[in-house]
Amino acid sequence: MRGVSKASRNRENARQRIARERAEAARRRKQRIWAAIGGGVVVVAAAAVGITLAVTGGSSPAPATTEPLSVLGAIKPAPAAGPVGPEGVPVPSGTALAAPGTAASGKTIDGISCSAGEQTLFHIHAHLTIFVDGVAKQVPAGIGIPGAQSQNTPQGPFVGSGTCFYWLHTHAADGIVHIESPVKRAFTLGQFFDEWGQPLGPSTVGPANGTVVTIVDGKVYKGDPRNVDLTKHEQIQLEVGKPYVGPETIKFPSGL
Repeated sequence: MRGVSKASRNRENARQRIARERAEAARRRKQRIWAAIGGGVVVVAAAAVGITLAVTGGSSPAPATTEPLSVLGAIKPAPAAGPVGPEGVPVPSGTALAAPGTAASGKTIDGISCSAGEQTLFHIHAHLTIFVDGVAKQVPAGIGIPGAQSQNTPQGPFVGSGTCFYWLHTHAADGIVHIESPVKRAFTLGQFFDEWGQPLGPSTVGPANGTVVTIVDGKVYKGDPRNVDLTKHEQIQLEVGKPYVGPETIKFPSGL
């Protein structure tokens, strides 16, 4: 057999060199593609964080803690329950903290819409009690119901209709907050007060000003009352000034 010529060996070496260069080029392209994908993931994640911060106002609220009632010192016993209202819940004997009329004329507030009818996909209830200088104040009927139409019942007035229903609203002056939404999501006490058109914070509850004590399910809530999450059968009490009043509790009737 004749040996392989020098020219043939050169051609073979050239083909092998070209194959190696192509393989190296392909490897580098793959690295660039994966780098681009990784960068895109980082950008998307950063954008998601940016959107979250924009929605939450730039930062998430610090987790709230609770403390026993004993930290308040002397506590006045809760007053006797008022007459039972149309929802089967006692109505405080005091006057309303503020009128139910608000700027909530149907426009979206805090991401909460005003729907033509009540929503039931997510349907829970919480109870809100308010004391100012030891005196009970009503949470009026018709909050979150623009154009509220009240009807008289043997147990007192009940708002059954209106122009529209915000997902947070009240039907009677008994402190029951109806959370009725077409989507399951978190709602806060601050959003309810925004619908009401009343301020809420560590030193103000509607028109009442002073140090605010927040009691949630029998414990002192250490944090901004606006951040209290509204949960099923939650019992919330806001107190402005002294004397402090022991937490009022209700029994939620069937259907609430």
